[in-house]
Amino acid sequence: MTVRAIRGAISLDVDEKQHLHDRTRELVSALMQENGLTTDDVISAIFTVTPDIVSDFPAAAAREMGFGAVPLMCAQEIPVPGALPRIVRVMMHAEMDVPRDAVSHVYLRDAVALRRDLAQ
Repeated sequence: MTVRAIRGAISLDVDEKQHLHDRTRELVSALMQENGLTTDDVISAIFTVTPDIVSDFPAAAAREMGFGAVPLMCAQEIPVPGALPRIVRVMMHAEMDVPRDAVSHVYLRDAVALRRDLAQ
């Protein structure tokens, strides 16, 4: 197996804890499904949020999905003027038996604007 990095992002409509958890679950579920992964395949995940998200940590939602044994980290992004608001990003490292160009990166909702070439 080879370690691959999988990227993804999703937007929030509002900065509320339940909404953040729902959207984080949507993003992580899509990444897992698109890449045929189980939690045992995942080595670690790094979540970032734009500075306007303060209601909770995206990793808390991932832990609720069964990622309790996976090292998870959250960080705040730099406040770039004009950047999309209320965005959660993730970089997940996983053991995968596919070439790099076969990894599916997932960008959902308003976050499709970040990478139109990769958006689902």
